[in-house]
Amino acid sequence: MAQTNTETNKTNSLPLKLVVIGNGMASIRTLEELLQAAPDAYKITVIGREPFGSYNRIMLSPMLAGETTQEEIMIHDRPWYEEQGIELLAGDEYEALHIDRSNHQVQLRNGDKINYDRILIATGADPIRLPVPGADAEGVLCFRGIRDVEAMLERSRDGQHAVVIGAGLLGLEAANGLVKRGMNVTVIHRARYPLNRQLDKEAAQLLQRELESRGIEFRLGVNTHSILTKPDDDGNQEVISLKLDSGEILPADMVVMATGIRPNIELAHNSGIECNHGILVNDCLQSFDPAIYAVGECVEHRAVTFGLVEPLFEQARVCANHLASHGVASYTYLKPATRLKVSGISLYSMGDYDLSPDKDGDDIELLTLKDFSAGIYKKLVIKENKLVGAVLYGDTVDGPWYHELMRDERDISRFRDGLIFGQEPEDAA
Repeated sequence: MAQTNTETNKTNSLPLKLVVIGNGMASIRTLEELLQAAPDAYKITVIGREPFGSYNRIMLSPMLAGETTQEEIMIHDRPWYEEQGIELLAGDEYEALHIDRSNHQVQLRNGDKINYDRILIATGADPIRLPVPGADAEGVLCFRGIRDVEAMLERSRDGQHAVVIGAGLLGLEAANGLVKRGMNVTVIHRARYPLNRQLDKEAAQLLQRELESRGIEFRLGVNTHSILTKPDDDGNQEVISLKLDSGEILPADMVVMATGIRPNIELAHNSGIECNHGILVNDCLQSFDPAIYAVGECVEHRAVTFGLVEPLFEQARVCANHLASHGVASYTYLKPATRLKVSGISLYSMGDYDLSPDKDGDDIELLTLKDFSAGIYKKLVIKENKLVGAVLYGDTVDGPWYHELMRDERDISRFRDGLIFGQEPEDAA
């Protein structure tokens, strides 16, 4: 019987061949952990569609706002890969099109085939484009990568008006960045207040008031009807305005869609890897094919998909542990806290912040502190003497401590009376 690549490598005591598909934060953190745990276990190839090394996607918002540069947000440049002995294939021509699981090969767009013993898929997520007329016009952008930021910066140099669709985290960060670039920005959102999935109404109103003071306008409780266009000099359709379902027309030299993301599972699905909303993985971040692992926004673990960085880093630690054959780690999801990356705004929310005695039972207790003149709002949600959720605006210094109390399910009855005022020195121990 013929030996597989894996069996041959084990017999000859050679490093196994690991192919990493995706060059984002989740895959790079996994590699960093793996190189520390088992530096000689694999010969590694990294495939990335963007034509440079890895960068900190969290810092795209400060980059758009002019607070940092592309060079400053890079995690690893190309020399780092060379120093680690990693082959980096970066650019559209190296896009992975298919995984031949029978022959253990990855087919690339340029026609090359790469052999593997193990694969790590970290293809991330794709932005959702609203299916409205004009959505494919020139000047309708998303906010996911460096190329998107470059396109937004280019249009902001000559354009005056920008419309951002979606008042979630990315939408508000995009709006703030474009205002700082000198544009007139209107944010439209179908809910009645911004960040409606992360904040309660009172905190959201404080946030909206602050953003309006910076020059951002809001249209809330509305939907996009269509994006209006005109032909440019090359015959392409160019965005000129956006029409709301209310009939109002907003001028727009740029439209930024920040309406959510969906896991990028096209490669996995077309290669016969079991998927639902994301690539299905177990507690070891292993897919239904034991030679293929997956981490990041492309995965689904116990019916949960991911969009924030903290869970991705924990997945990376667990996955690297198993790729290194240590086999002692297990991934457990804990809903991370929410933070807004807008300078001068302190915001922190976590857990079941929207529970209330009226709709969820008498065992729910709310502790609140409000000082709207100072722009401070705190709400803590208590259930059975345990902190289960919180919203903080304006004063978030105790956010990590509250998150620790919630994570550890600590009994807070001893210091309940002062809990809303933050961590006492004796609690720090």
